[in-house]
Amino acid sequence: MAVAAKNIEPPDRVPLRRALLSVSDKTGLTDLAAALSKRGVELVSTGGTARAIADAGIPVRDVSDITGFPEIMDGRVKTLHPSVHGGLLAIRDDAEHRSAMEAHGIGPIDLAVINLYPFEAVRNKGGSYAEIVENIDIGGPAMLRAAAKNHAYVAAITDPGDYAALLAELDAQAGALSYRFRQEMAAKTFARVAAYDAAISGWFAEALEIAEPAWRGFGGKLAITMRYGENPHQNAGFYAGGAPRPGVATARQVQGKQLSYNNINDTDAAFELVAEFEPARTAAVAIIKHANPCGVAEGASLVEAYKKALACDPVSAFGGIVALNRPLDAEAAEEIVKVFTEVIIAPDASEEALAIVGAKANLRLLLTGGLPDPRAGGTVFKSVAGGLLAQSRDNAVVEDLDLKVVTKRAPSDAEMADLRFAFRIAKHVKSNAIVYAKDRATVGIGAGQMSRVDSSRIAARKAQDAAEAAGLAEPLTKGSAVASDAFFPFADGLLAAAEAGATAVIQPGGSMRDDEVIAAADEAGLAMVFTGVRHFRH
Repeated sequence: MAVAAKNIEPPDRVPLRRALLSVSDKTGLTDLAAALSKRGVELVSTGGTARAIADAGIPVRDVSDITGFPEIMDGRVKTLHPSVHGGLLAIRDDAEHRSAMEAHGIGPIDLAVINLYPFEAVRNKGGSYAEIVENIDIGGPAMLRAAAKNHAYVAAITDPGDYAALLAELDAQAGALSYRFRQEMAAKTFARVAAYDAAISGWFAEALEIAEPAWRGFGGKLAITMRYGENPHQNAGFYAGGAPRPGVATARQVQGKQLSYNNINDTDAAFELVAEFEPARTAAVAIIKHANPCGVAEGASLVEAYKKALACDPVSAFGGIVALNRPLDAEAAEEIVKVFTEVIIAPDASEEALAIVGAKANLRLLLTGGLPDPRAGGTVFKSVAGGLLAQSRDNAVVEDLDLKVVTKRAPSDAEMADLRFAFRIAKHVKSNAIVYAKDRATVGIGAGQMSRVDSSRIAARKAQDAAEAAGLAEPLTKGSAVASDAFFPFADGLLAAAEAGATAVIQPGGSMRDDEVIAAADEAGLAMVFTGVRHFRH
């Protein structure tokens, strides 16, 4: 049953006379407390917050003086009391509310400065189950919700970053808080509490291995307000949230212009792809354009891998994203900056590399401190009209798959190495995906076509264009291995790859016409293996 509104017009300005401070993050606390006290505001506080304020020589009342009840149960119970919540929730211009306050000795609280137990930080650092549960805040969200609901009279502050705005508002309003300010802080408070609760519910689902919880929340903190989204007429913001995974959200931007919406999307795709390559085994470079790879390669060094990747499609690489699986070194940096590049992302960089990239002021350089684990689980999301699609991350890795040779001819060792390489890339190419590879480098990529035959032909044409640009007599698809992200429904896609010069094929299999496709491969003299795992990417 809905609760009827009181229909009382909120005051435009509320003088700030009494504030409740209870914070986990003590950043800026004593400066704020001193500034409020100097303005004649009575300070009420709890536990460690009260001690910090008192130790700074600032007058403060402990909340137990107001409730008449001590903190108990290791501080779990201290503010869940009518004297606190009545002071936050009372409608000051309602006669019944005023009467109740007078009858029970409840004083109004005009400001609640509260931030929450560090649940996200404890979860992210890998705390024990009991430690994580203990860092679920109860009183903080309750008080914040109460203050934010009653924003007609009370201001709720949950972010230390807003302390300066609070003091500026008091100066501008002669010691009062305007209705607009109280509204804005209420909106921010409810969003913060919602994100906090989403983090808790998400952690429970992961801890209990509940794949599809009945209710799912998602929350994040605004990291970047962007000039626009995919296109200039679209608004956009970048929100960081969830369990930490090395990448764009955790990276340190060393230099360059602010990342755009498309930069972030493409850089994430690039770094997730290059993370498929274990840096202790090989150097790897991925060049991405519009979220699809236009060149990927392994090599004995980063510069060797970069040159091989660039050779796949040097035209598309212009204005692309370059991702590396090892720290950027000077030799690779010198080569990369020869081509106009939007972003370089790497685990780290040498001082020499930083100096080389630094000469290109607009080139964005992101250092992540590590690589994401391609085998790790987690949940990925996609918005649709009126809802949200959620699924587990595609963490299938080709090294872990049971590859089955289905043709008369088995792949040679060199072909098998290129097949594994190509299938690794196909996982990160938009469907329908076809990837030609030779000597552990892509030589042709067909992405996002409605027909797998078209993807095969586009990839072959890309290889032909690259060969002409390099002055080669024939494209590198001659003698290459080819990967398909999903099965060939007909033999025509396979035959298009054979026409381009591929000698070996890797695909999931599972089509009702597998026998026809295998027969076509045998007739063409191809070696073919099935993975049993599909890598659709939409």
